[in-house]
Amino acid sequence: MMKKIALTLFFCGFTLIVKSQNLTEQVQKPSVEKSIFGIQTGFAGLWVYNEFKLSRQVALRTEFGLEAYDNDDFYPDAGFLLATVISLEPRWYYNLKKRKNKSKRIDNNSGNFFALKTSFHSDDLLIKFGNDSDVKIVNDLSIIPTWGIRRNIGKYFNYETGVGVGYIHYFSENSGFEKDEGEVAINLHLRIGYQF
Repeated sequence: MMKKIALTLFFCGFTLIVKSQNLTEQVQKPSVEKSIFGIQTGFAGLWVYNEFKLSRQVALRTEFGLEAYDNDDFYPDAGFLLATVISLEPRWYYNLKKRKNKSKRIDNNSGNFFALKTSFHSDDLLIKFGNDSDVKIVNDLSIIPTWGIRRNIGKYFNYETGVGVGYIHYFSENSGFEKDEGEVAINLHLRIGYQF
């Protein structure tokens, strides 16, 4: 009888130790948030975003916004414009473990990241600041590898900065120009935001 009790206690204790070790390992593995939603503004516009977890270190950021648009190449007299932009951006937060080991915050995806920012500007919704109500823009698609950082300010606020160089393709033929055009594109951003 004593052997059965001792064996039962041994297996229960062993199970608790294994379970405790598994929980400790899960706690130690840092991860991006399952889903975060917020709004950001910067010197060039206003954006609403969502980051959705794909894996422990990868999140898919979707973004909709209004941003300053340079229309001089196609419509030199257009003036200052705010154009709609839709972006899809996989982000790899590569230093979450290192930040957590140094007792730095990783909540709300606070970390350094590499991203592939893919953005589409559209003429569908255009805010014009000028006299010409017939102003149009040429739709474009850009793909820009980007390095950036994201940090929290308190519980709900964050800031983000990033830099990258890539390619932009202008669908100018669809707007009545002779042919489509493409050139080097730069992503340089500094934003402050609020997370809901």
